[in-house]
Order: sequence, then C-alpha cells, then structure tokens
Amino acid sequence: MSNTKMRLIMMNFLEFFVWGAWMMTLGTYAFGVKHWDSAEFGIIFSTMGIASLFTPALFGIIADKWIKSNVLFGLLHLLFGLTLSILPMINNPWVFFAVMLLAMCFYMPTIALNNSIGFELLVREGKDPQIAFPPIRVWGTIGFIAAMWITNIVKLVIPDIFTRGYFAGYSFLIGTAGAVVLSIFTFTQIPSIKPENKIKGSTKLVDRLGLQAFSLFKDSKMAVFFIFSILLGAALQLTNAYGDAFISSVNHPFTKEYSTIILSVSQVSETLFILTIPFFLSRFGIKKVMLMSMFAWMLRFGLFGIAGPTTWGIVAIFASCIVYGMAFDFFNISGALFVEESTGEKIRNSAQGVFMMMTNGVGAVLGNVAAGYAIKIFFTGSNGSLDWPSIWYTFAIYALIVAVLFMVLFKYKHTPKKKLELS
Repeated sequence: MSNTKMRLIMMNFLEFFVWGAWMMTLGTYAFGVKHWDSAEFGIIFSTMGIASLFTPALFGIIADKWIKSNVLFGLLHLLFGLTLSILPMINNPWVFFAVMLLAMCFYMPTIALNNSIGFELLVREGKDPQIAFPPIRVWGTIGFIAAMWITNIVKLVIPDIFTRGYFAGYSFLIGTAGAVVLSIFTFTQIPSIKPENKIKGSTKLVDRLGLQAFSLFKDSKMAVFFIFSILLGAALQLTNAYGDAFISSVNHPFTKEYSTIILSVSQVSETLFILTIPFFLSRFGIKKVMLMSMFAWMLRFGLFGIAGPTTWGIVAIFASCIVYGMAFDFFNISGALFVEESTGEKIRNSAQGVFMMMTNGVGAVLGNVAAGYAIKIFFTGSNGSLDWPSIWYTFAIYALIVAVLFMVLFKYKHTPKKKLELS
C-alpha cells in the first residue's frame, strides 16, 4: 500500500469521524436535552444545507485559484472544531442556529475538498479515481461508525456526567477533538496541492471570479442531473435528522439504550456498498445506479414506517439500515465520481463544490425546513407525540415520485471516458 493511499485513508477516516460524532444524535440532543420542537430542530438541522448553498462552491473556487487545497482544508477544520466546542454552552435555539451555521460554513466545504484532494493525489500517481477512490472513501464511513459507537458508549458508561450542563453536549466535544487532530494531520502529512488551475491573463469576468464550474448548467444533461441532485438531496438527511430520535422512541429496551449503535448499521452497510460502486457504474451506468439509489430511499423510509417494538418491527429497523448503504452511496459517491469524469481538471474543486451545493445545500435546506414544518403541522399530536409511521410513509412516497420522474426525464448514455470541455 502506497504512502499516499495510507494518508488519504486517515484523512477520510477523520473527515467523517468529526461529522458522525454529533450529527446522528443532534435530534436526540435537541428534543431530549434542550426540549426544542420539530420546527426549531428542522431549522437547526438545515444549517448544513444552508452552508452548502454557497461555501463548497466558494471554497472550491478559492482552492482552484488562490490557496493550496491541503492548507485550506486544514484551516477550515481547525475553525470548525473551535466553533463546535461553543455549542454546548448555548440554550437558545436561535443562537444555537447561528453558531451551528458558522460551524457548518467551515465544515461543509471540506467534504468536496476531501474528494478533490483525493482525486488529485491519485491522478498524480497515475491511478483511476473511479477504481482507486472508493476503497479509500470507505474509511470515511468507518470513521463515521467509530464516532457513533464512541458517542453511544460514552453515554452508557458515564451517564451522570453527560446529562447536564456543558458536558451534555459531549458529542460536540468529541467532534472538536477529532477536527483539531485532522487539522494537524493535514498540515503535516498531506502533500502540497497548489492552485495550478488559475487562468492567467483571462479577461472574462466568469474566469476572474472562478465561476467556470457553473458553465456545467449549459449542458442539458448536467443541468437535469443537478436538478435531481436537489430533489434527492432533500431526502438525504431526513433519516440522519430524525433516525436516532425515532429509534429511541420505539418502545423496546434495546432500541432505547443502543439507538446510535443500531443506526450505525447504516454506515456499516455503506462500507460494503461503496466497494461495489466501480462494478455497478461500469456495468449499469450512472442513470441506473442513481435509480437504484432512489428506490432504495423509498424502501429505507418504508421499512421505518412498519418498524415497531415487535420482533418483525425490530427486523424492519435493521433492514432499513442495511438498505441505507445503497441509498446513500449510489447517489453521493457515484454522483461525485460522475462530476469528476464529466469535467476538466481546471474546475475540479469548484465542480465538486457545485455538486455539494445542489445536494447538501439547496436540496437539504428545502428538505429539512419543509419536513420540520410538515411534521409539526400534520404529524404532531396535541400532546407533542409524533406519528412516525405517517412521517416515514410520506417520505417514501416522495422518493418514489422522484425516481419515476428521473427515469423519464434523465436522458444520459453512460460514457465513462467522456469529458465536458468548458471554455
């Protein structure tokens, strides 16, 4: 195994460790510790999407034109970790929203940068990212799982300390520690990646501002791809937002104690499906792979809908977690690889940023805010209880509609070596 591959594995592990430490339990923290309602939580969880509306594309442009990608990546993680450590001090949901939004402005662009750094270093060694990147990216999911297990175990082993005051936000502190370690690792271990794509002497305003990646929208197939990235992005974070709170609410001792560990089965499934992506992409092409993702999302939500405290209800929870691997990976990872193979080197960072903006930005904001208010208005009882089956069935119907529309409207023939030439 090459030294570069080992470094990228560690970078991916820590990149998603710092996210998994707190994201899956944010709903439990908001509802159980702070006692905020679903609308307030929906707004707070949407900070990831709001930040993704502009920061991935913005920092992708900065990395393409002015600052070394590895330096920018490390600096953003340092700022993210410091901001994350402030969250446990806050009790007002709107102040929490503002600080969380700042933290997300630092973190969300690092996901796209993580991809583009990996692609660049692999290309330097003469490797095909479609083949070489998925086995590296899988370690990011392993990092996410490790963080979830550590968070759940800390809650079980030292419950008295971590139920009140500043330390009730222990998951944010675990994320802070990981972010600082990743920042140091990046500054010291990741090879320098200079902004070599800067266009010298160009008089075009688009070139001067680094907005060439938005030229992708001139291609009708890419435009449709990005539109459906928004529509499916609206569903991506819903089980992340509500999954832990839902599983904790199931009237069964196992689900109450081990909700986060149970939810981590989703990420275990990811590690397996990531490794199958090269095969599925080469065999079926991006359209069929994304269709598989959309139908998997429908199944993911539907299985949660039939879940409950019975034996078969618990089986449905685990089945839903297994399906999640296909639902998430076949869209997120395959989509990133599709954007990589469809664009030139000069816009590698900013193109990944645009994809992230469509999915975790526009789509996630619309999905989280709309879901939060819909749950409050239509699925919350007078005593504050949530009608979980109706919530999940509604999400399943939405995923089915998106899949059918995508099947009809996305006209793309799989051509792995094709590159879009953008002036």
